[in-house]
Amino acid sequence: MRVAHSADEIRRQLQSLRKSQSIAFVPTMGCLHDGHLSLIRKAKALADIVVVSIYVNPLQFGANEDLDKYPRTFEADAKLCAEAGVDFIFHPSTLYGKNGPAITLQAAASLCDCLCGASRPGHFDGVVTVVNILFNIVQPDIAVFGEKDWQQLTVIRRMVSDLHMPVEVVAAETIREKDGLAMSSRNRYLTADDRTAAIAISQALRSMQRLAASGESDIDTLKQEALTILANAGITPEYLDIRHPASLKNRRKLNSLRPARAFIAARVGTARLIDNMPLELTQ
Repeated sequence: MRVAHSADEIRRQLQSLRKSQSIAFVPTMGCLHDGHLSLIRKAKALADIVVVSIYVNPLQFGANEDLDKYPRTFEADAKLCAEAGVDFIFHPSTLYGKNGPAITLQAAASLCDCLCGASRPGHFDGVVTVVNILFNIVQPDIAVFGEKDWQQLTVIRRMVSDLHMPVEVVAAETIREKDGLAMSSRNRYLTADDRTAAIAISQALRSMQRLAASGESDIDTLKQEALTILANAGITPEYLDIRHPASLKNRRKLNSLRPARAFIAARVGTARLIDNMPLELTQ
């Protein structure tokens, strides 16, 4: 495994290889866990060469968010990457000056005025800007993103489509702890009590799945069931929405012919956690 610290370095290393081999790319902010490793495994199954980037992107953090305390664990991350069979790590100290890039992208407004975008203005602009820069540097054939960050996945897919980027965006399913909690780098912020309470997020989503599978199509009924589970754990969600998975438009009623996805964000202790699951109505 080789580690590159600059755009020129990773380009040189990949230049001759890309002529005859496919490249899959897994962008990360480090603090890797089994969820990231599942992305790497999918990337390895789809391409000849796997590149992982480790870069904590300041553009996607708000003024009062956790940029300064976000875990930086490069040595441990590099060990995990090597064990997982990663070919290259791209680990730049920065991708732009302290004032940010002079030219930035704006994420599709219709996908960013809801869910995490509603409470984190500018977040997805920072995401698409850095992913665009990384795509330009690595020039992958395939890029793998996790379904846990579904809104991010949707925004990136739109960017790739609108800008006619020659990159196939592949989704990997959310990896969970044995008790159902979605794996996240921010889970390490949880105290023991927080960790116990946080399980309610996935339980609330699964309760909506079960109701939909039993034939319940009323959105308010589904959401009330989930809210009760969260309240019993002492959690007040930042949002609890049921939306179309591609357009992210609110669903007023479930329909077996139209897909839907349930989304929850909540602060548990000092950690802001997100999760989502598909809903399938059985009639």
